[in-house]
Amino acid sequence: MPEIGTILLAAGRGTRFGPEPKLLARLDGKPLVRHAAEAGLGAGPRPVIAVLGAHADAVRAALDGLDLVSVENPVYAAGLATSLRAGLAALPGSCTAAVVVLGDMPLVTAAHIDRLVAAFADARPEPAAVVPVQDGRSGNPVLLNLRRLGADIAQLRGDHGAGPLLRGRADVLEIPGDAATGLDIDTPAALAALT
Repeated sequence: MPEIGTILLAAGRGTRFGPEPKLLARLDGKPLVRHAAEAGLGAGPRPVIAVLGAHADAVRAALDGLDLVSVENPVYAAGLATSLRAGLAALPGSCTAAVVVLGDMPLVTAAHIDRLVAAFADARPEPAAVVPVQDGRSGNPVLLNLRRLGADIAQLRGDHGAGPLLRGRADVLEIPGDAATGLDIDTPAALAALT
């Protein structure tokens, strides 16, 4: 079984959400970021690395008591790619793959993460990534094969994750997604629609 870690991206400013920190907005009595962290911790891959940036102290407090490793990305304002790289750098060198979980996707569960891992473990040949897809749209979380993508991820810049690296590749394994893998919370209206 390959060694797989989890990276929780929780460094963004969430500017479309308004003046309040998006990741701290509450759903069912818990901050959005805690929902995502608990999903990561309920799944198999370890360690779980939380990448913090904007509102780092408040997000860290929202994650208090959880068995994860927090790392700060001092250049988070340069875009999501910097947080992805910071998370990967914090993984043990023995990790050959990583599941990337977004902090603003509160409906993702441990089962979503474990399904990615199972698909990766069963696939031959080993895919570059495992991506949930629903109605032709890629979702999250995703599993990235660091043996195949690590060097390319290290070169990523800007406000996007590995998506541009995966487009058009024949070695990306697509698995069925669902409403949870396609829903990230970007606005107060999107959050209100869930409550």
